[in-house]
Amino acid sequence: MTRTTPMTPPPSAPEASSTTKRVVLAFSGGLDTSFLLLYLQERYGYEVVTATVDTGGFSASALAETRARALALGAAEHRIIDAKGAVFDDHIRFLIFGNVRRGQTYPLCVGAERVSQARAVAMLALEVGASAVAHGSTGAGNDQIRFDVMIRALCPDLEIITPIRDEGWSRQASTDWLRARGVAVADKTTDYSVNEGLWGVTIGGKETHDSWANLPPEAWAWSVEPGAAPPEGAELVLTFEAGIPTALDGTTMDPVRLIESLNQIGAAHGIGRGVHLGDTILGIKGRVAFEAPAAAILLDAHRELEKLVLSRWQQHHKDHMASTYGLLLHEAAYLDPVMRDLEAFLLSSQRTVHGEVRVQLCQGRVTVFGVRSPYSMMSAAAGTYGEANTLWTGAEARGFATIVGTQSLLAERARAAAATAEPTPLPAAGSAAVAAAEPARKRSVAS
Repeated sequence: MTRTTPMTPPPSAPEASSTTKRVVLAFSGGLDTSFLLLYLQERYGYEVVTATVDTGGFSASALAETRARALALGAAEHRIIDAKGAVFDDHIRFLIFGNVRRGQTYPLCVGAERVSQARAVAMLALEVGASAVAHGSTGAGNDQIRFDVMIRALCPDLEIITPIRDEGWSRQASTDWLRARGVAVADKTTDYSVNEGLWGVTIGGKETHDSWANLPPEAWAWSVEPGAAPPEGAELVLTFEAGIPTALDGTTMDPVRLIESLNQIGAAHGIGRGVHLGDTILGIKGRVAFEAPAAAILLDAHRELEKLVLSRWQQHHKDHMASTYGLLLHEAAYLDPVMRDLEAFLLSSQRTVHGEVRVQLCQGRVTVFGVRSPYSMMSAAAGTYGEANTLWTGAEARGFATIVGTQSLLAERARAAAATAEPTPLPAAGSAAVAAAEPARKRSVAS
């Protein structure tokens, strides 16, 4: 699959006029970016070009509303950048290949998308001749690091403007500032920060600041309460080719459309809800609620298919390398060359990951009912696990068990002998025996 990562500036970038300060603002239309759009004009005197980078989660009507809001708040120009294909090609497919869940729980809904968004905004800033890029991150979270690292690496001459971080604006203070200027802000917008994308939605609010609290029912954005989902559930068949999901119930789809479909289907069955507590890039503990129906379905299905077609050592080493890949992506290290090395390994591991997976969705649970593949190592065996086979004889199996158990046998013998032997007292510290042994120990260490 062709990668879509533009790592170099466009060939020709128009210069902003000497009298105009132009900034490109990453704009979602939410509280923080709406505040920034007005604040950058009023406080800094900037001409603001807004950019909504669509990495999923936006309907056509939502994109239209975001554009209308940006222009109504004074944006000189508004751009909508479709990055859904890029976020899949560059990030999500590798998260699927690696079955990546941070802390065995969170499928990295946001981290990958922030990389794509930062890259797109930086390239747009060069295209329109802006001297700066602005984003709405606070000083406590991960997103500020992801944006800053990507923008500085790709466009080191651009200034990065972050008033919310630098001046310590709270969500309530931003709300009050906007309302004082006649801009309506819904109370829920103030209470919760919601980030929707192709790979899921994250929700932050007062409950996520408390390690004991749970979100109220009304705070969830996509999915129904699992207990309220249809009790009969639904059964799906997913097709994978070289690790990439390519069909749903026999209907071929491009991966973006397939993921969007699974998000809708899974949400109707209460699939993919969770709360993740982990370490932030800055070293403090953080907590976030998330809804990732497609990720929950695909990661479970893909892992089960891999069990059928990969060797034990492929799975063992891939789990370790995929965990490292997810960690580095989360920690804003996407541009480190080691990420290309890890991607090469993950791509290689998917050569035989072809087949179908049958899954059931029922009231918040994903259950894999069956897998099949032309590369099935189970079908290739000349026999059945636990029953007769033609790959070895009973005598050969007995001999193998004897050899495999040799170290366990020797360890038990050594422990039993030590338990019955007369204990040998160890020399006291500073004794003559210890002093005599010291020169030999030093020679051994030196060698």
